[in-house]
Amino acid sequence: MGDTMLHDLFSLEGKVALVTGASSGIGRELAVTLAQAGARVALGGRSIERLAATRETITGPGGEAESFPSDLGELDAAQALARDVHAHFGRIDILINCAGMNRRQPATEVLPATYDEIMAVNLRAPFFLSQAVIPLMADGGGGKIINIGSLATTYGLGKLAVYGLMKSAIGQLTRTLAVEWATHNVQVNCICPGWIQTPLNQALWDDAHTRSWILERVPAGRGVPPTSPASRSTWPRGPPISPPARPSTWTAASRRAASGEHAW
Repeated sequence: MGDTMLHDLFSLEGKVALVTGASSGIGRELAVTLAQAGARVALGGRSIERLAATRETITGPGGEAESFPSDLGELDAAQALARDVHAHFGRIDILINCAGMNRRQPATEVLPATYDEIMAVNLRAPFFLSQAVIPLMADGGGGKIINIGSLATTYGLGKLAVYGLMKSAIGQLTRTLAVEWATHNVQVNCICPGWIQTPLNQALWDDAHTRSWILERVPAGRGVPPTSPASRSTWPRGPPISPPARPSTWTAASRRAASGEHAW
């Protein structure tokens, strides 16, 4: 399907990729990119309609994808999603933890219910989904896990106390799992998108003052579409470009800025 050069360099033929948050934004672009590289893609997300649209984008040109609607805010959803995807495809080689949500508000106004909601979707689900797929990957000879971080993984940003706490934890979770699971030939990495224009942060781009504040800190002086981190996501999971480097089998616990064009 799709981009011949991408396929030739990073062929994922025979691999199965599970992408959460695949119904829109960065997750959708990552799912499409993996399919273009030859992977069979399991699409995780809450919106049945938007998942169907992502699936059509992949299958229309000849790719293979299946939708798995799920609400990762639910306690047992992560384990159930991994089980359903494995039952359908027979394997899971790649996991991209991209599902996310947020509530922007001052720390003094955050309610326990809001705190729990953000943590459940953004941190608890990636942890237990990773936990669920590791034995499946190990049985298959190895695998790749990509966690989607954020500028908030490193920087402090106003009205993002809980989100920033969670994204910082995602960064440390990546390092810890990379060390713990290296012996299973499972590499764990984190991509930290910058100011990507997605539905999750569209309100920021629509506000003239905030938009100006953002663009003053982006050397390129413009916003970036969700396709920016998509191309970066393929390299840590594809087969080696040429021996003896074999980048996909040793790169782990790295944190890559996508659209990293951010300056302070």
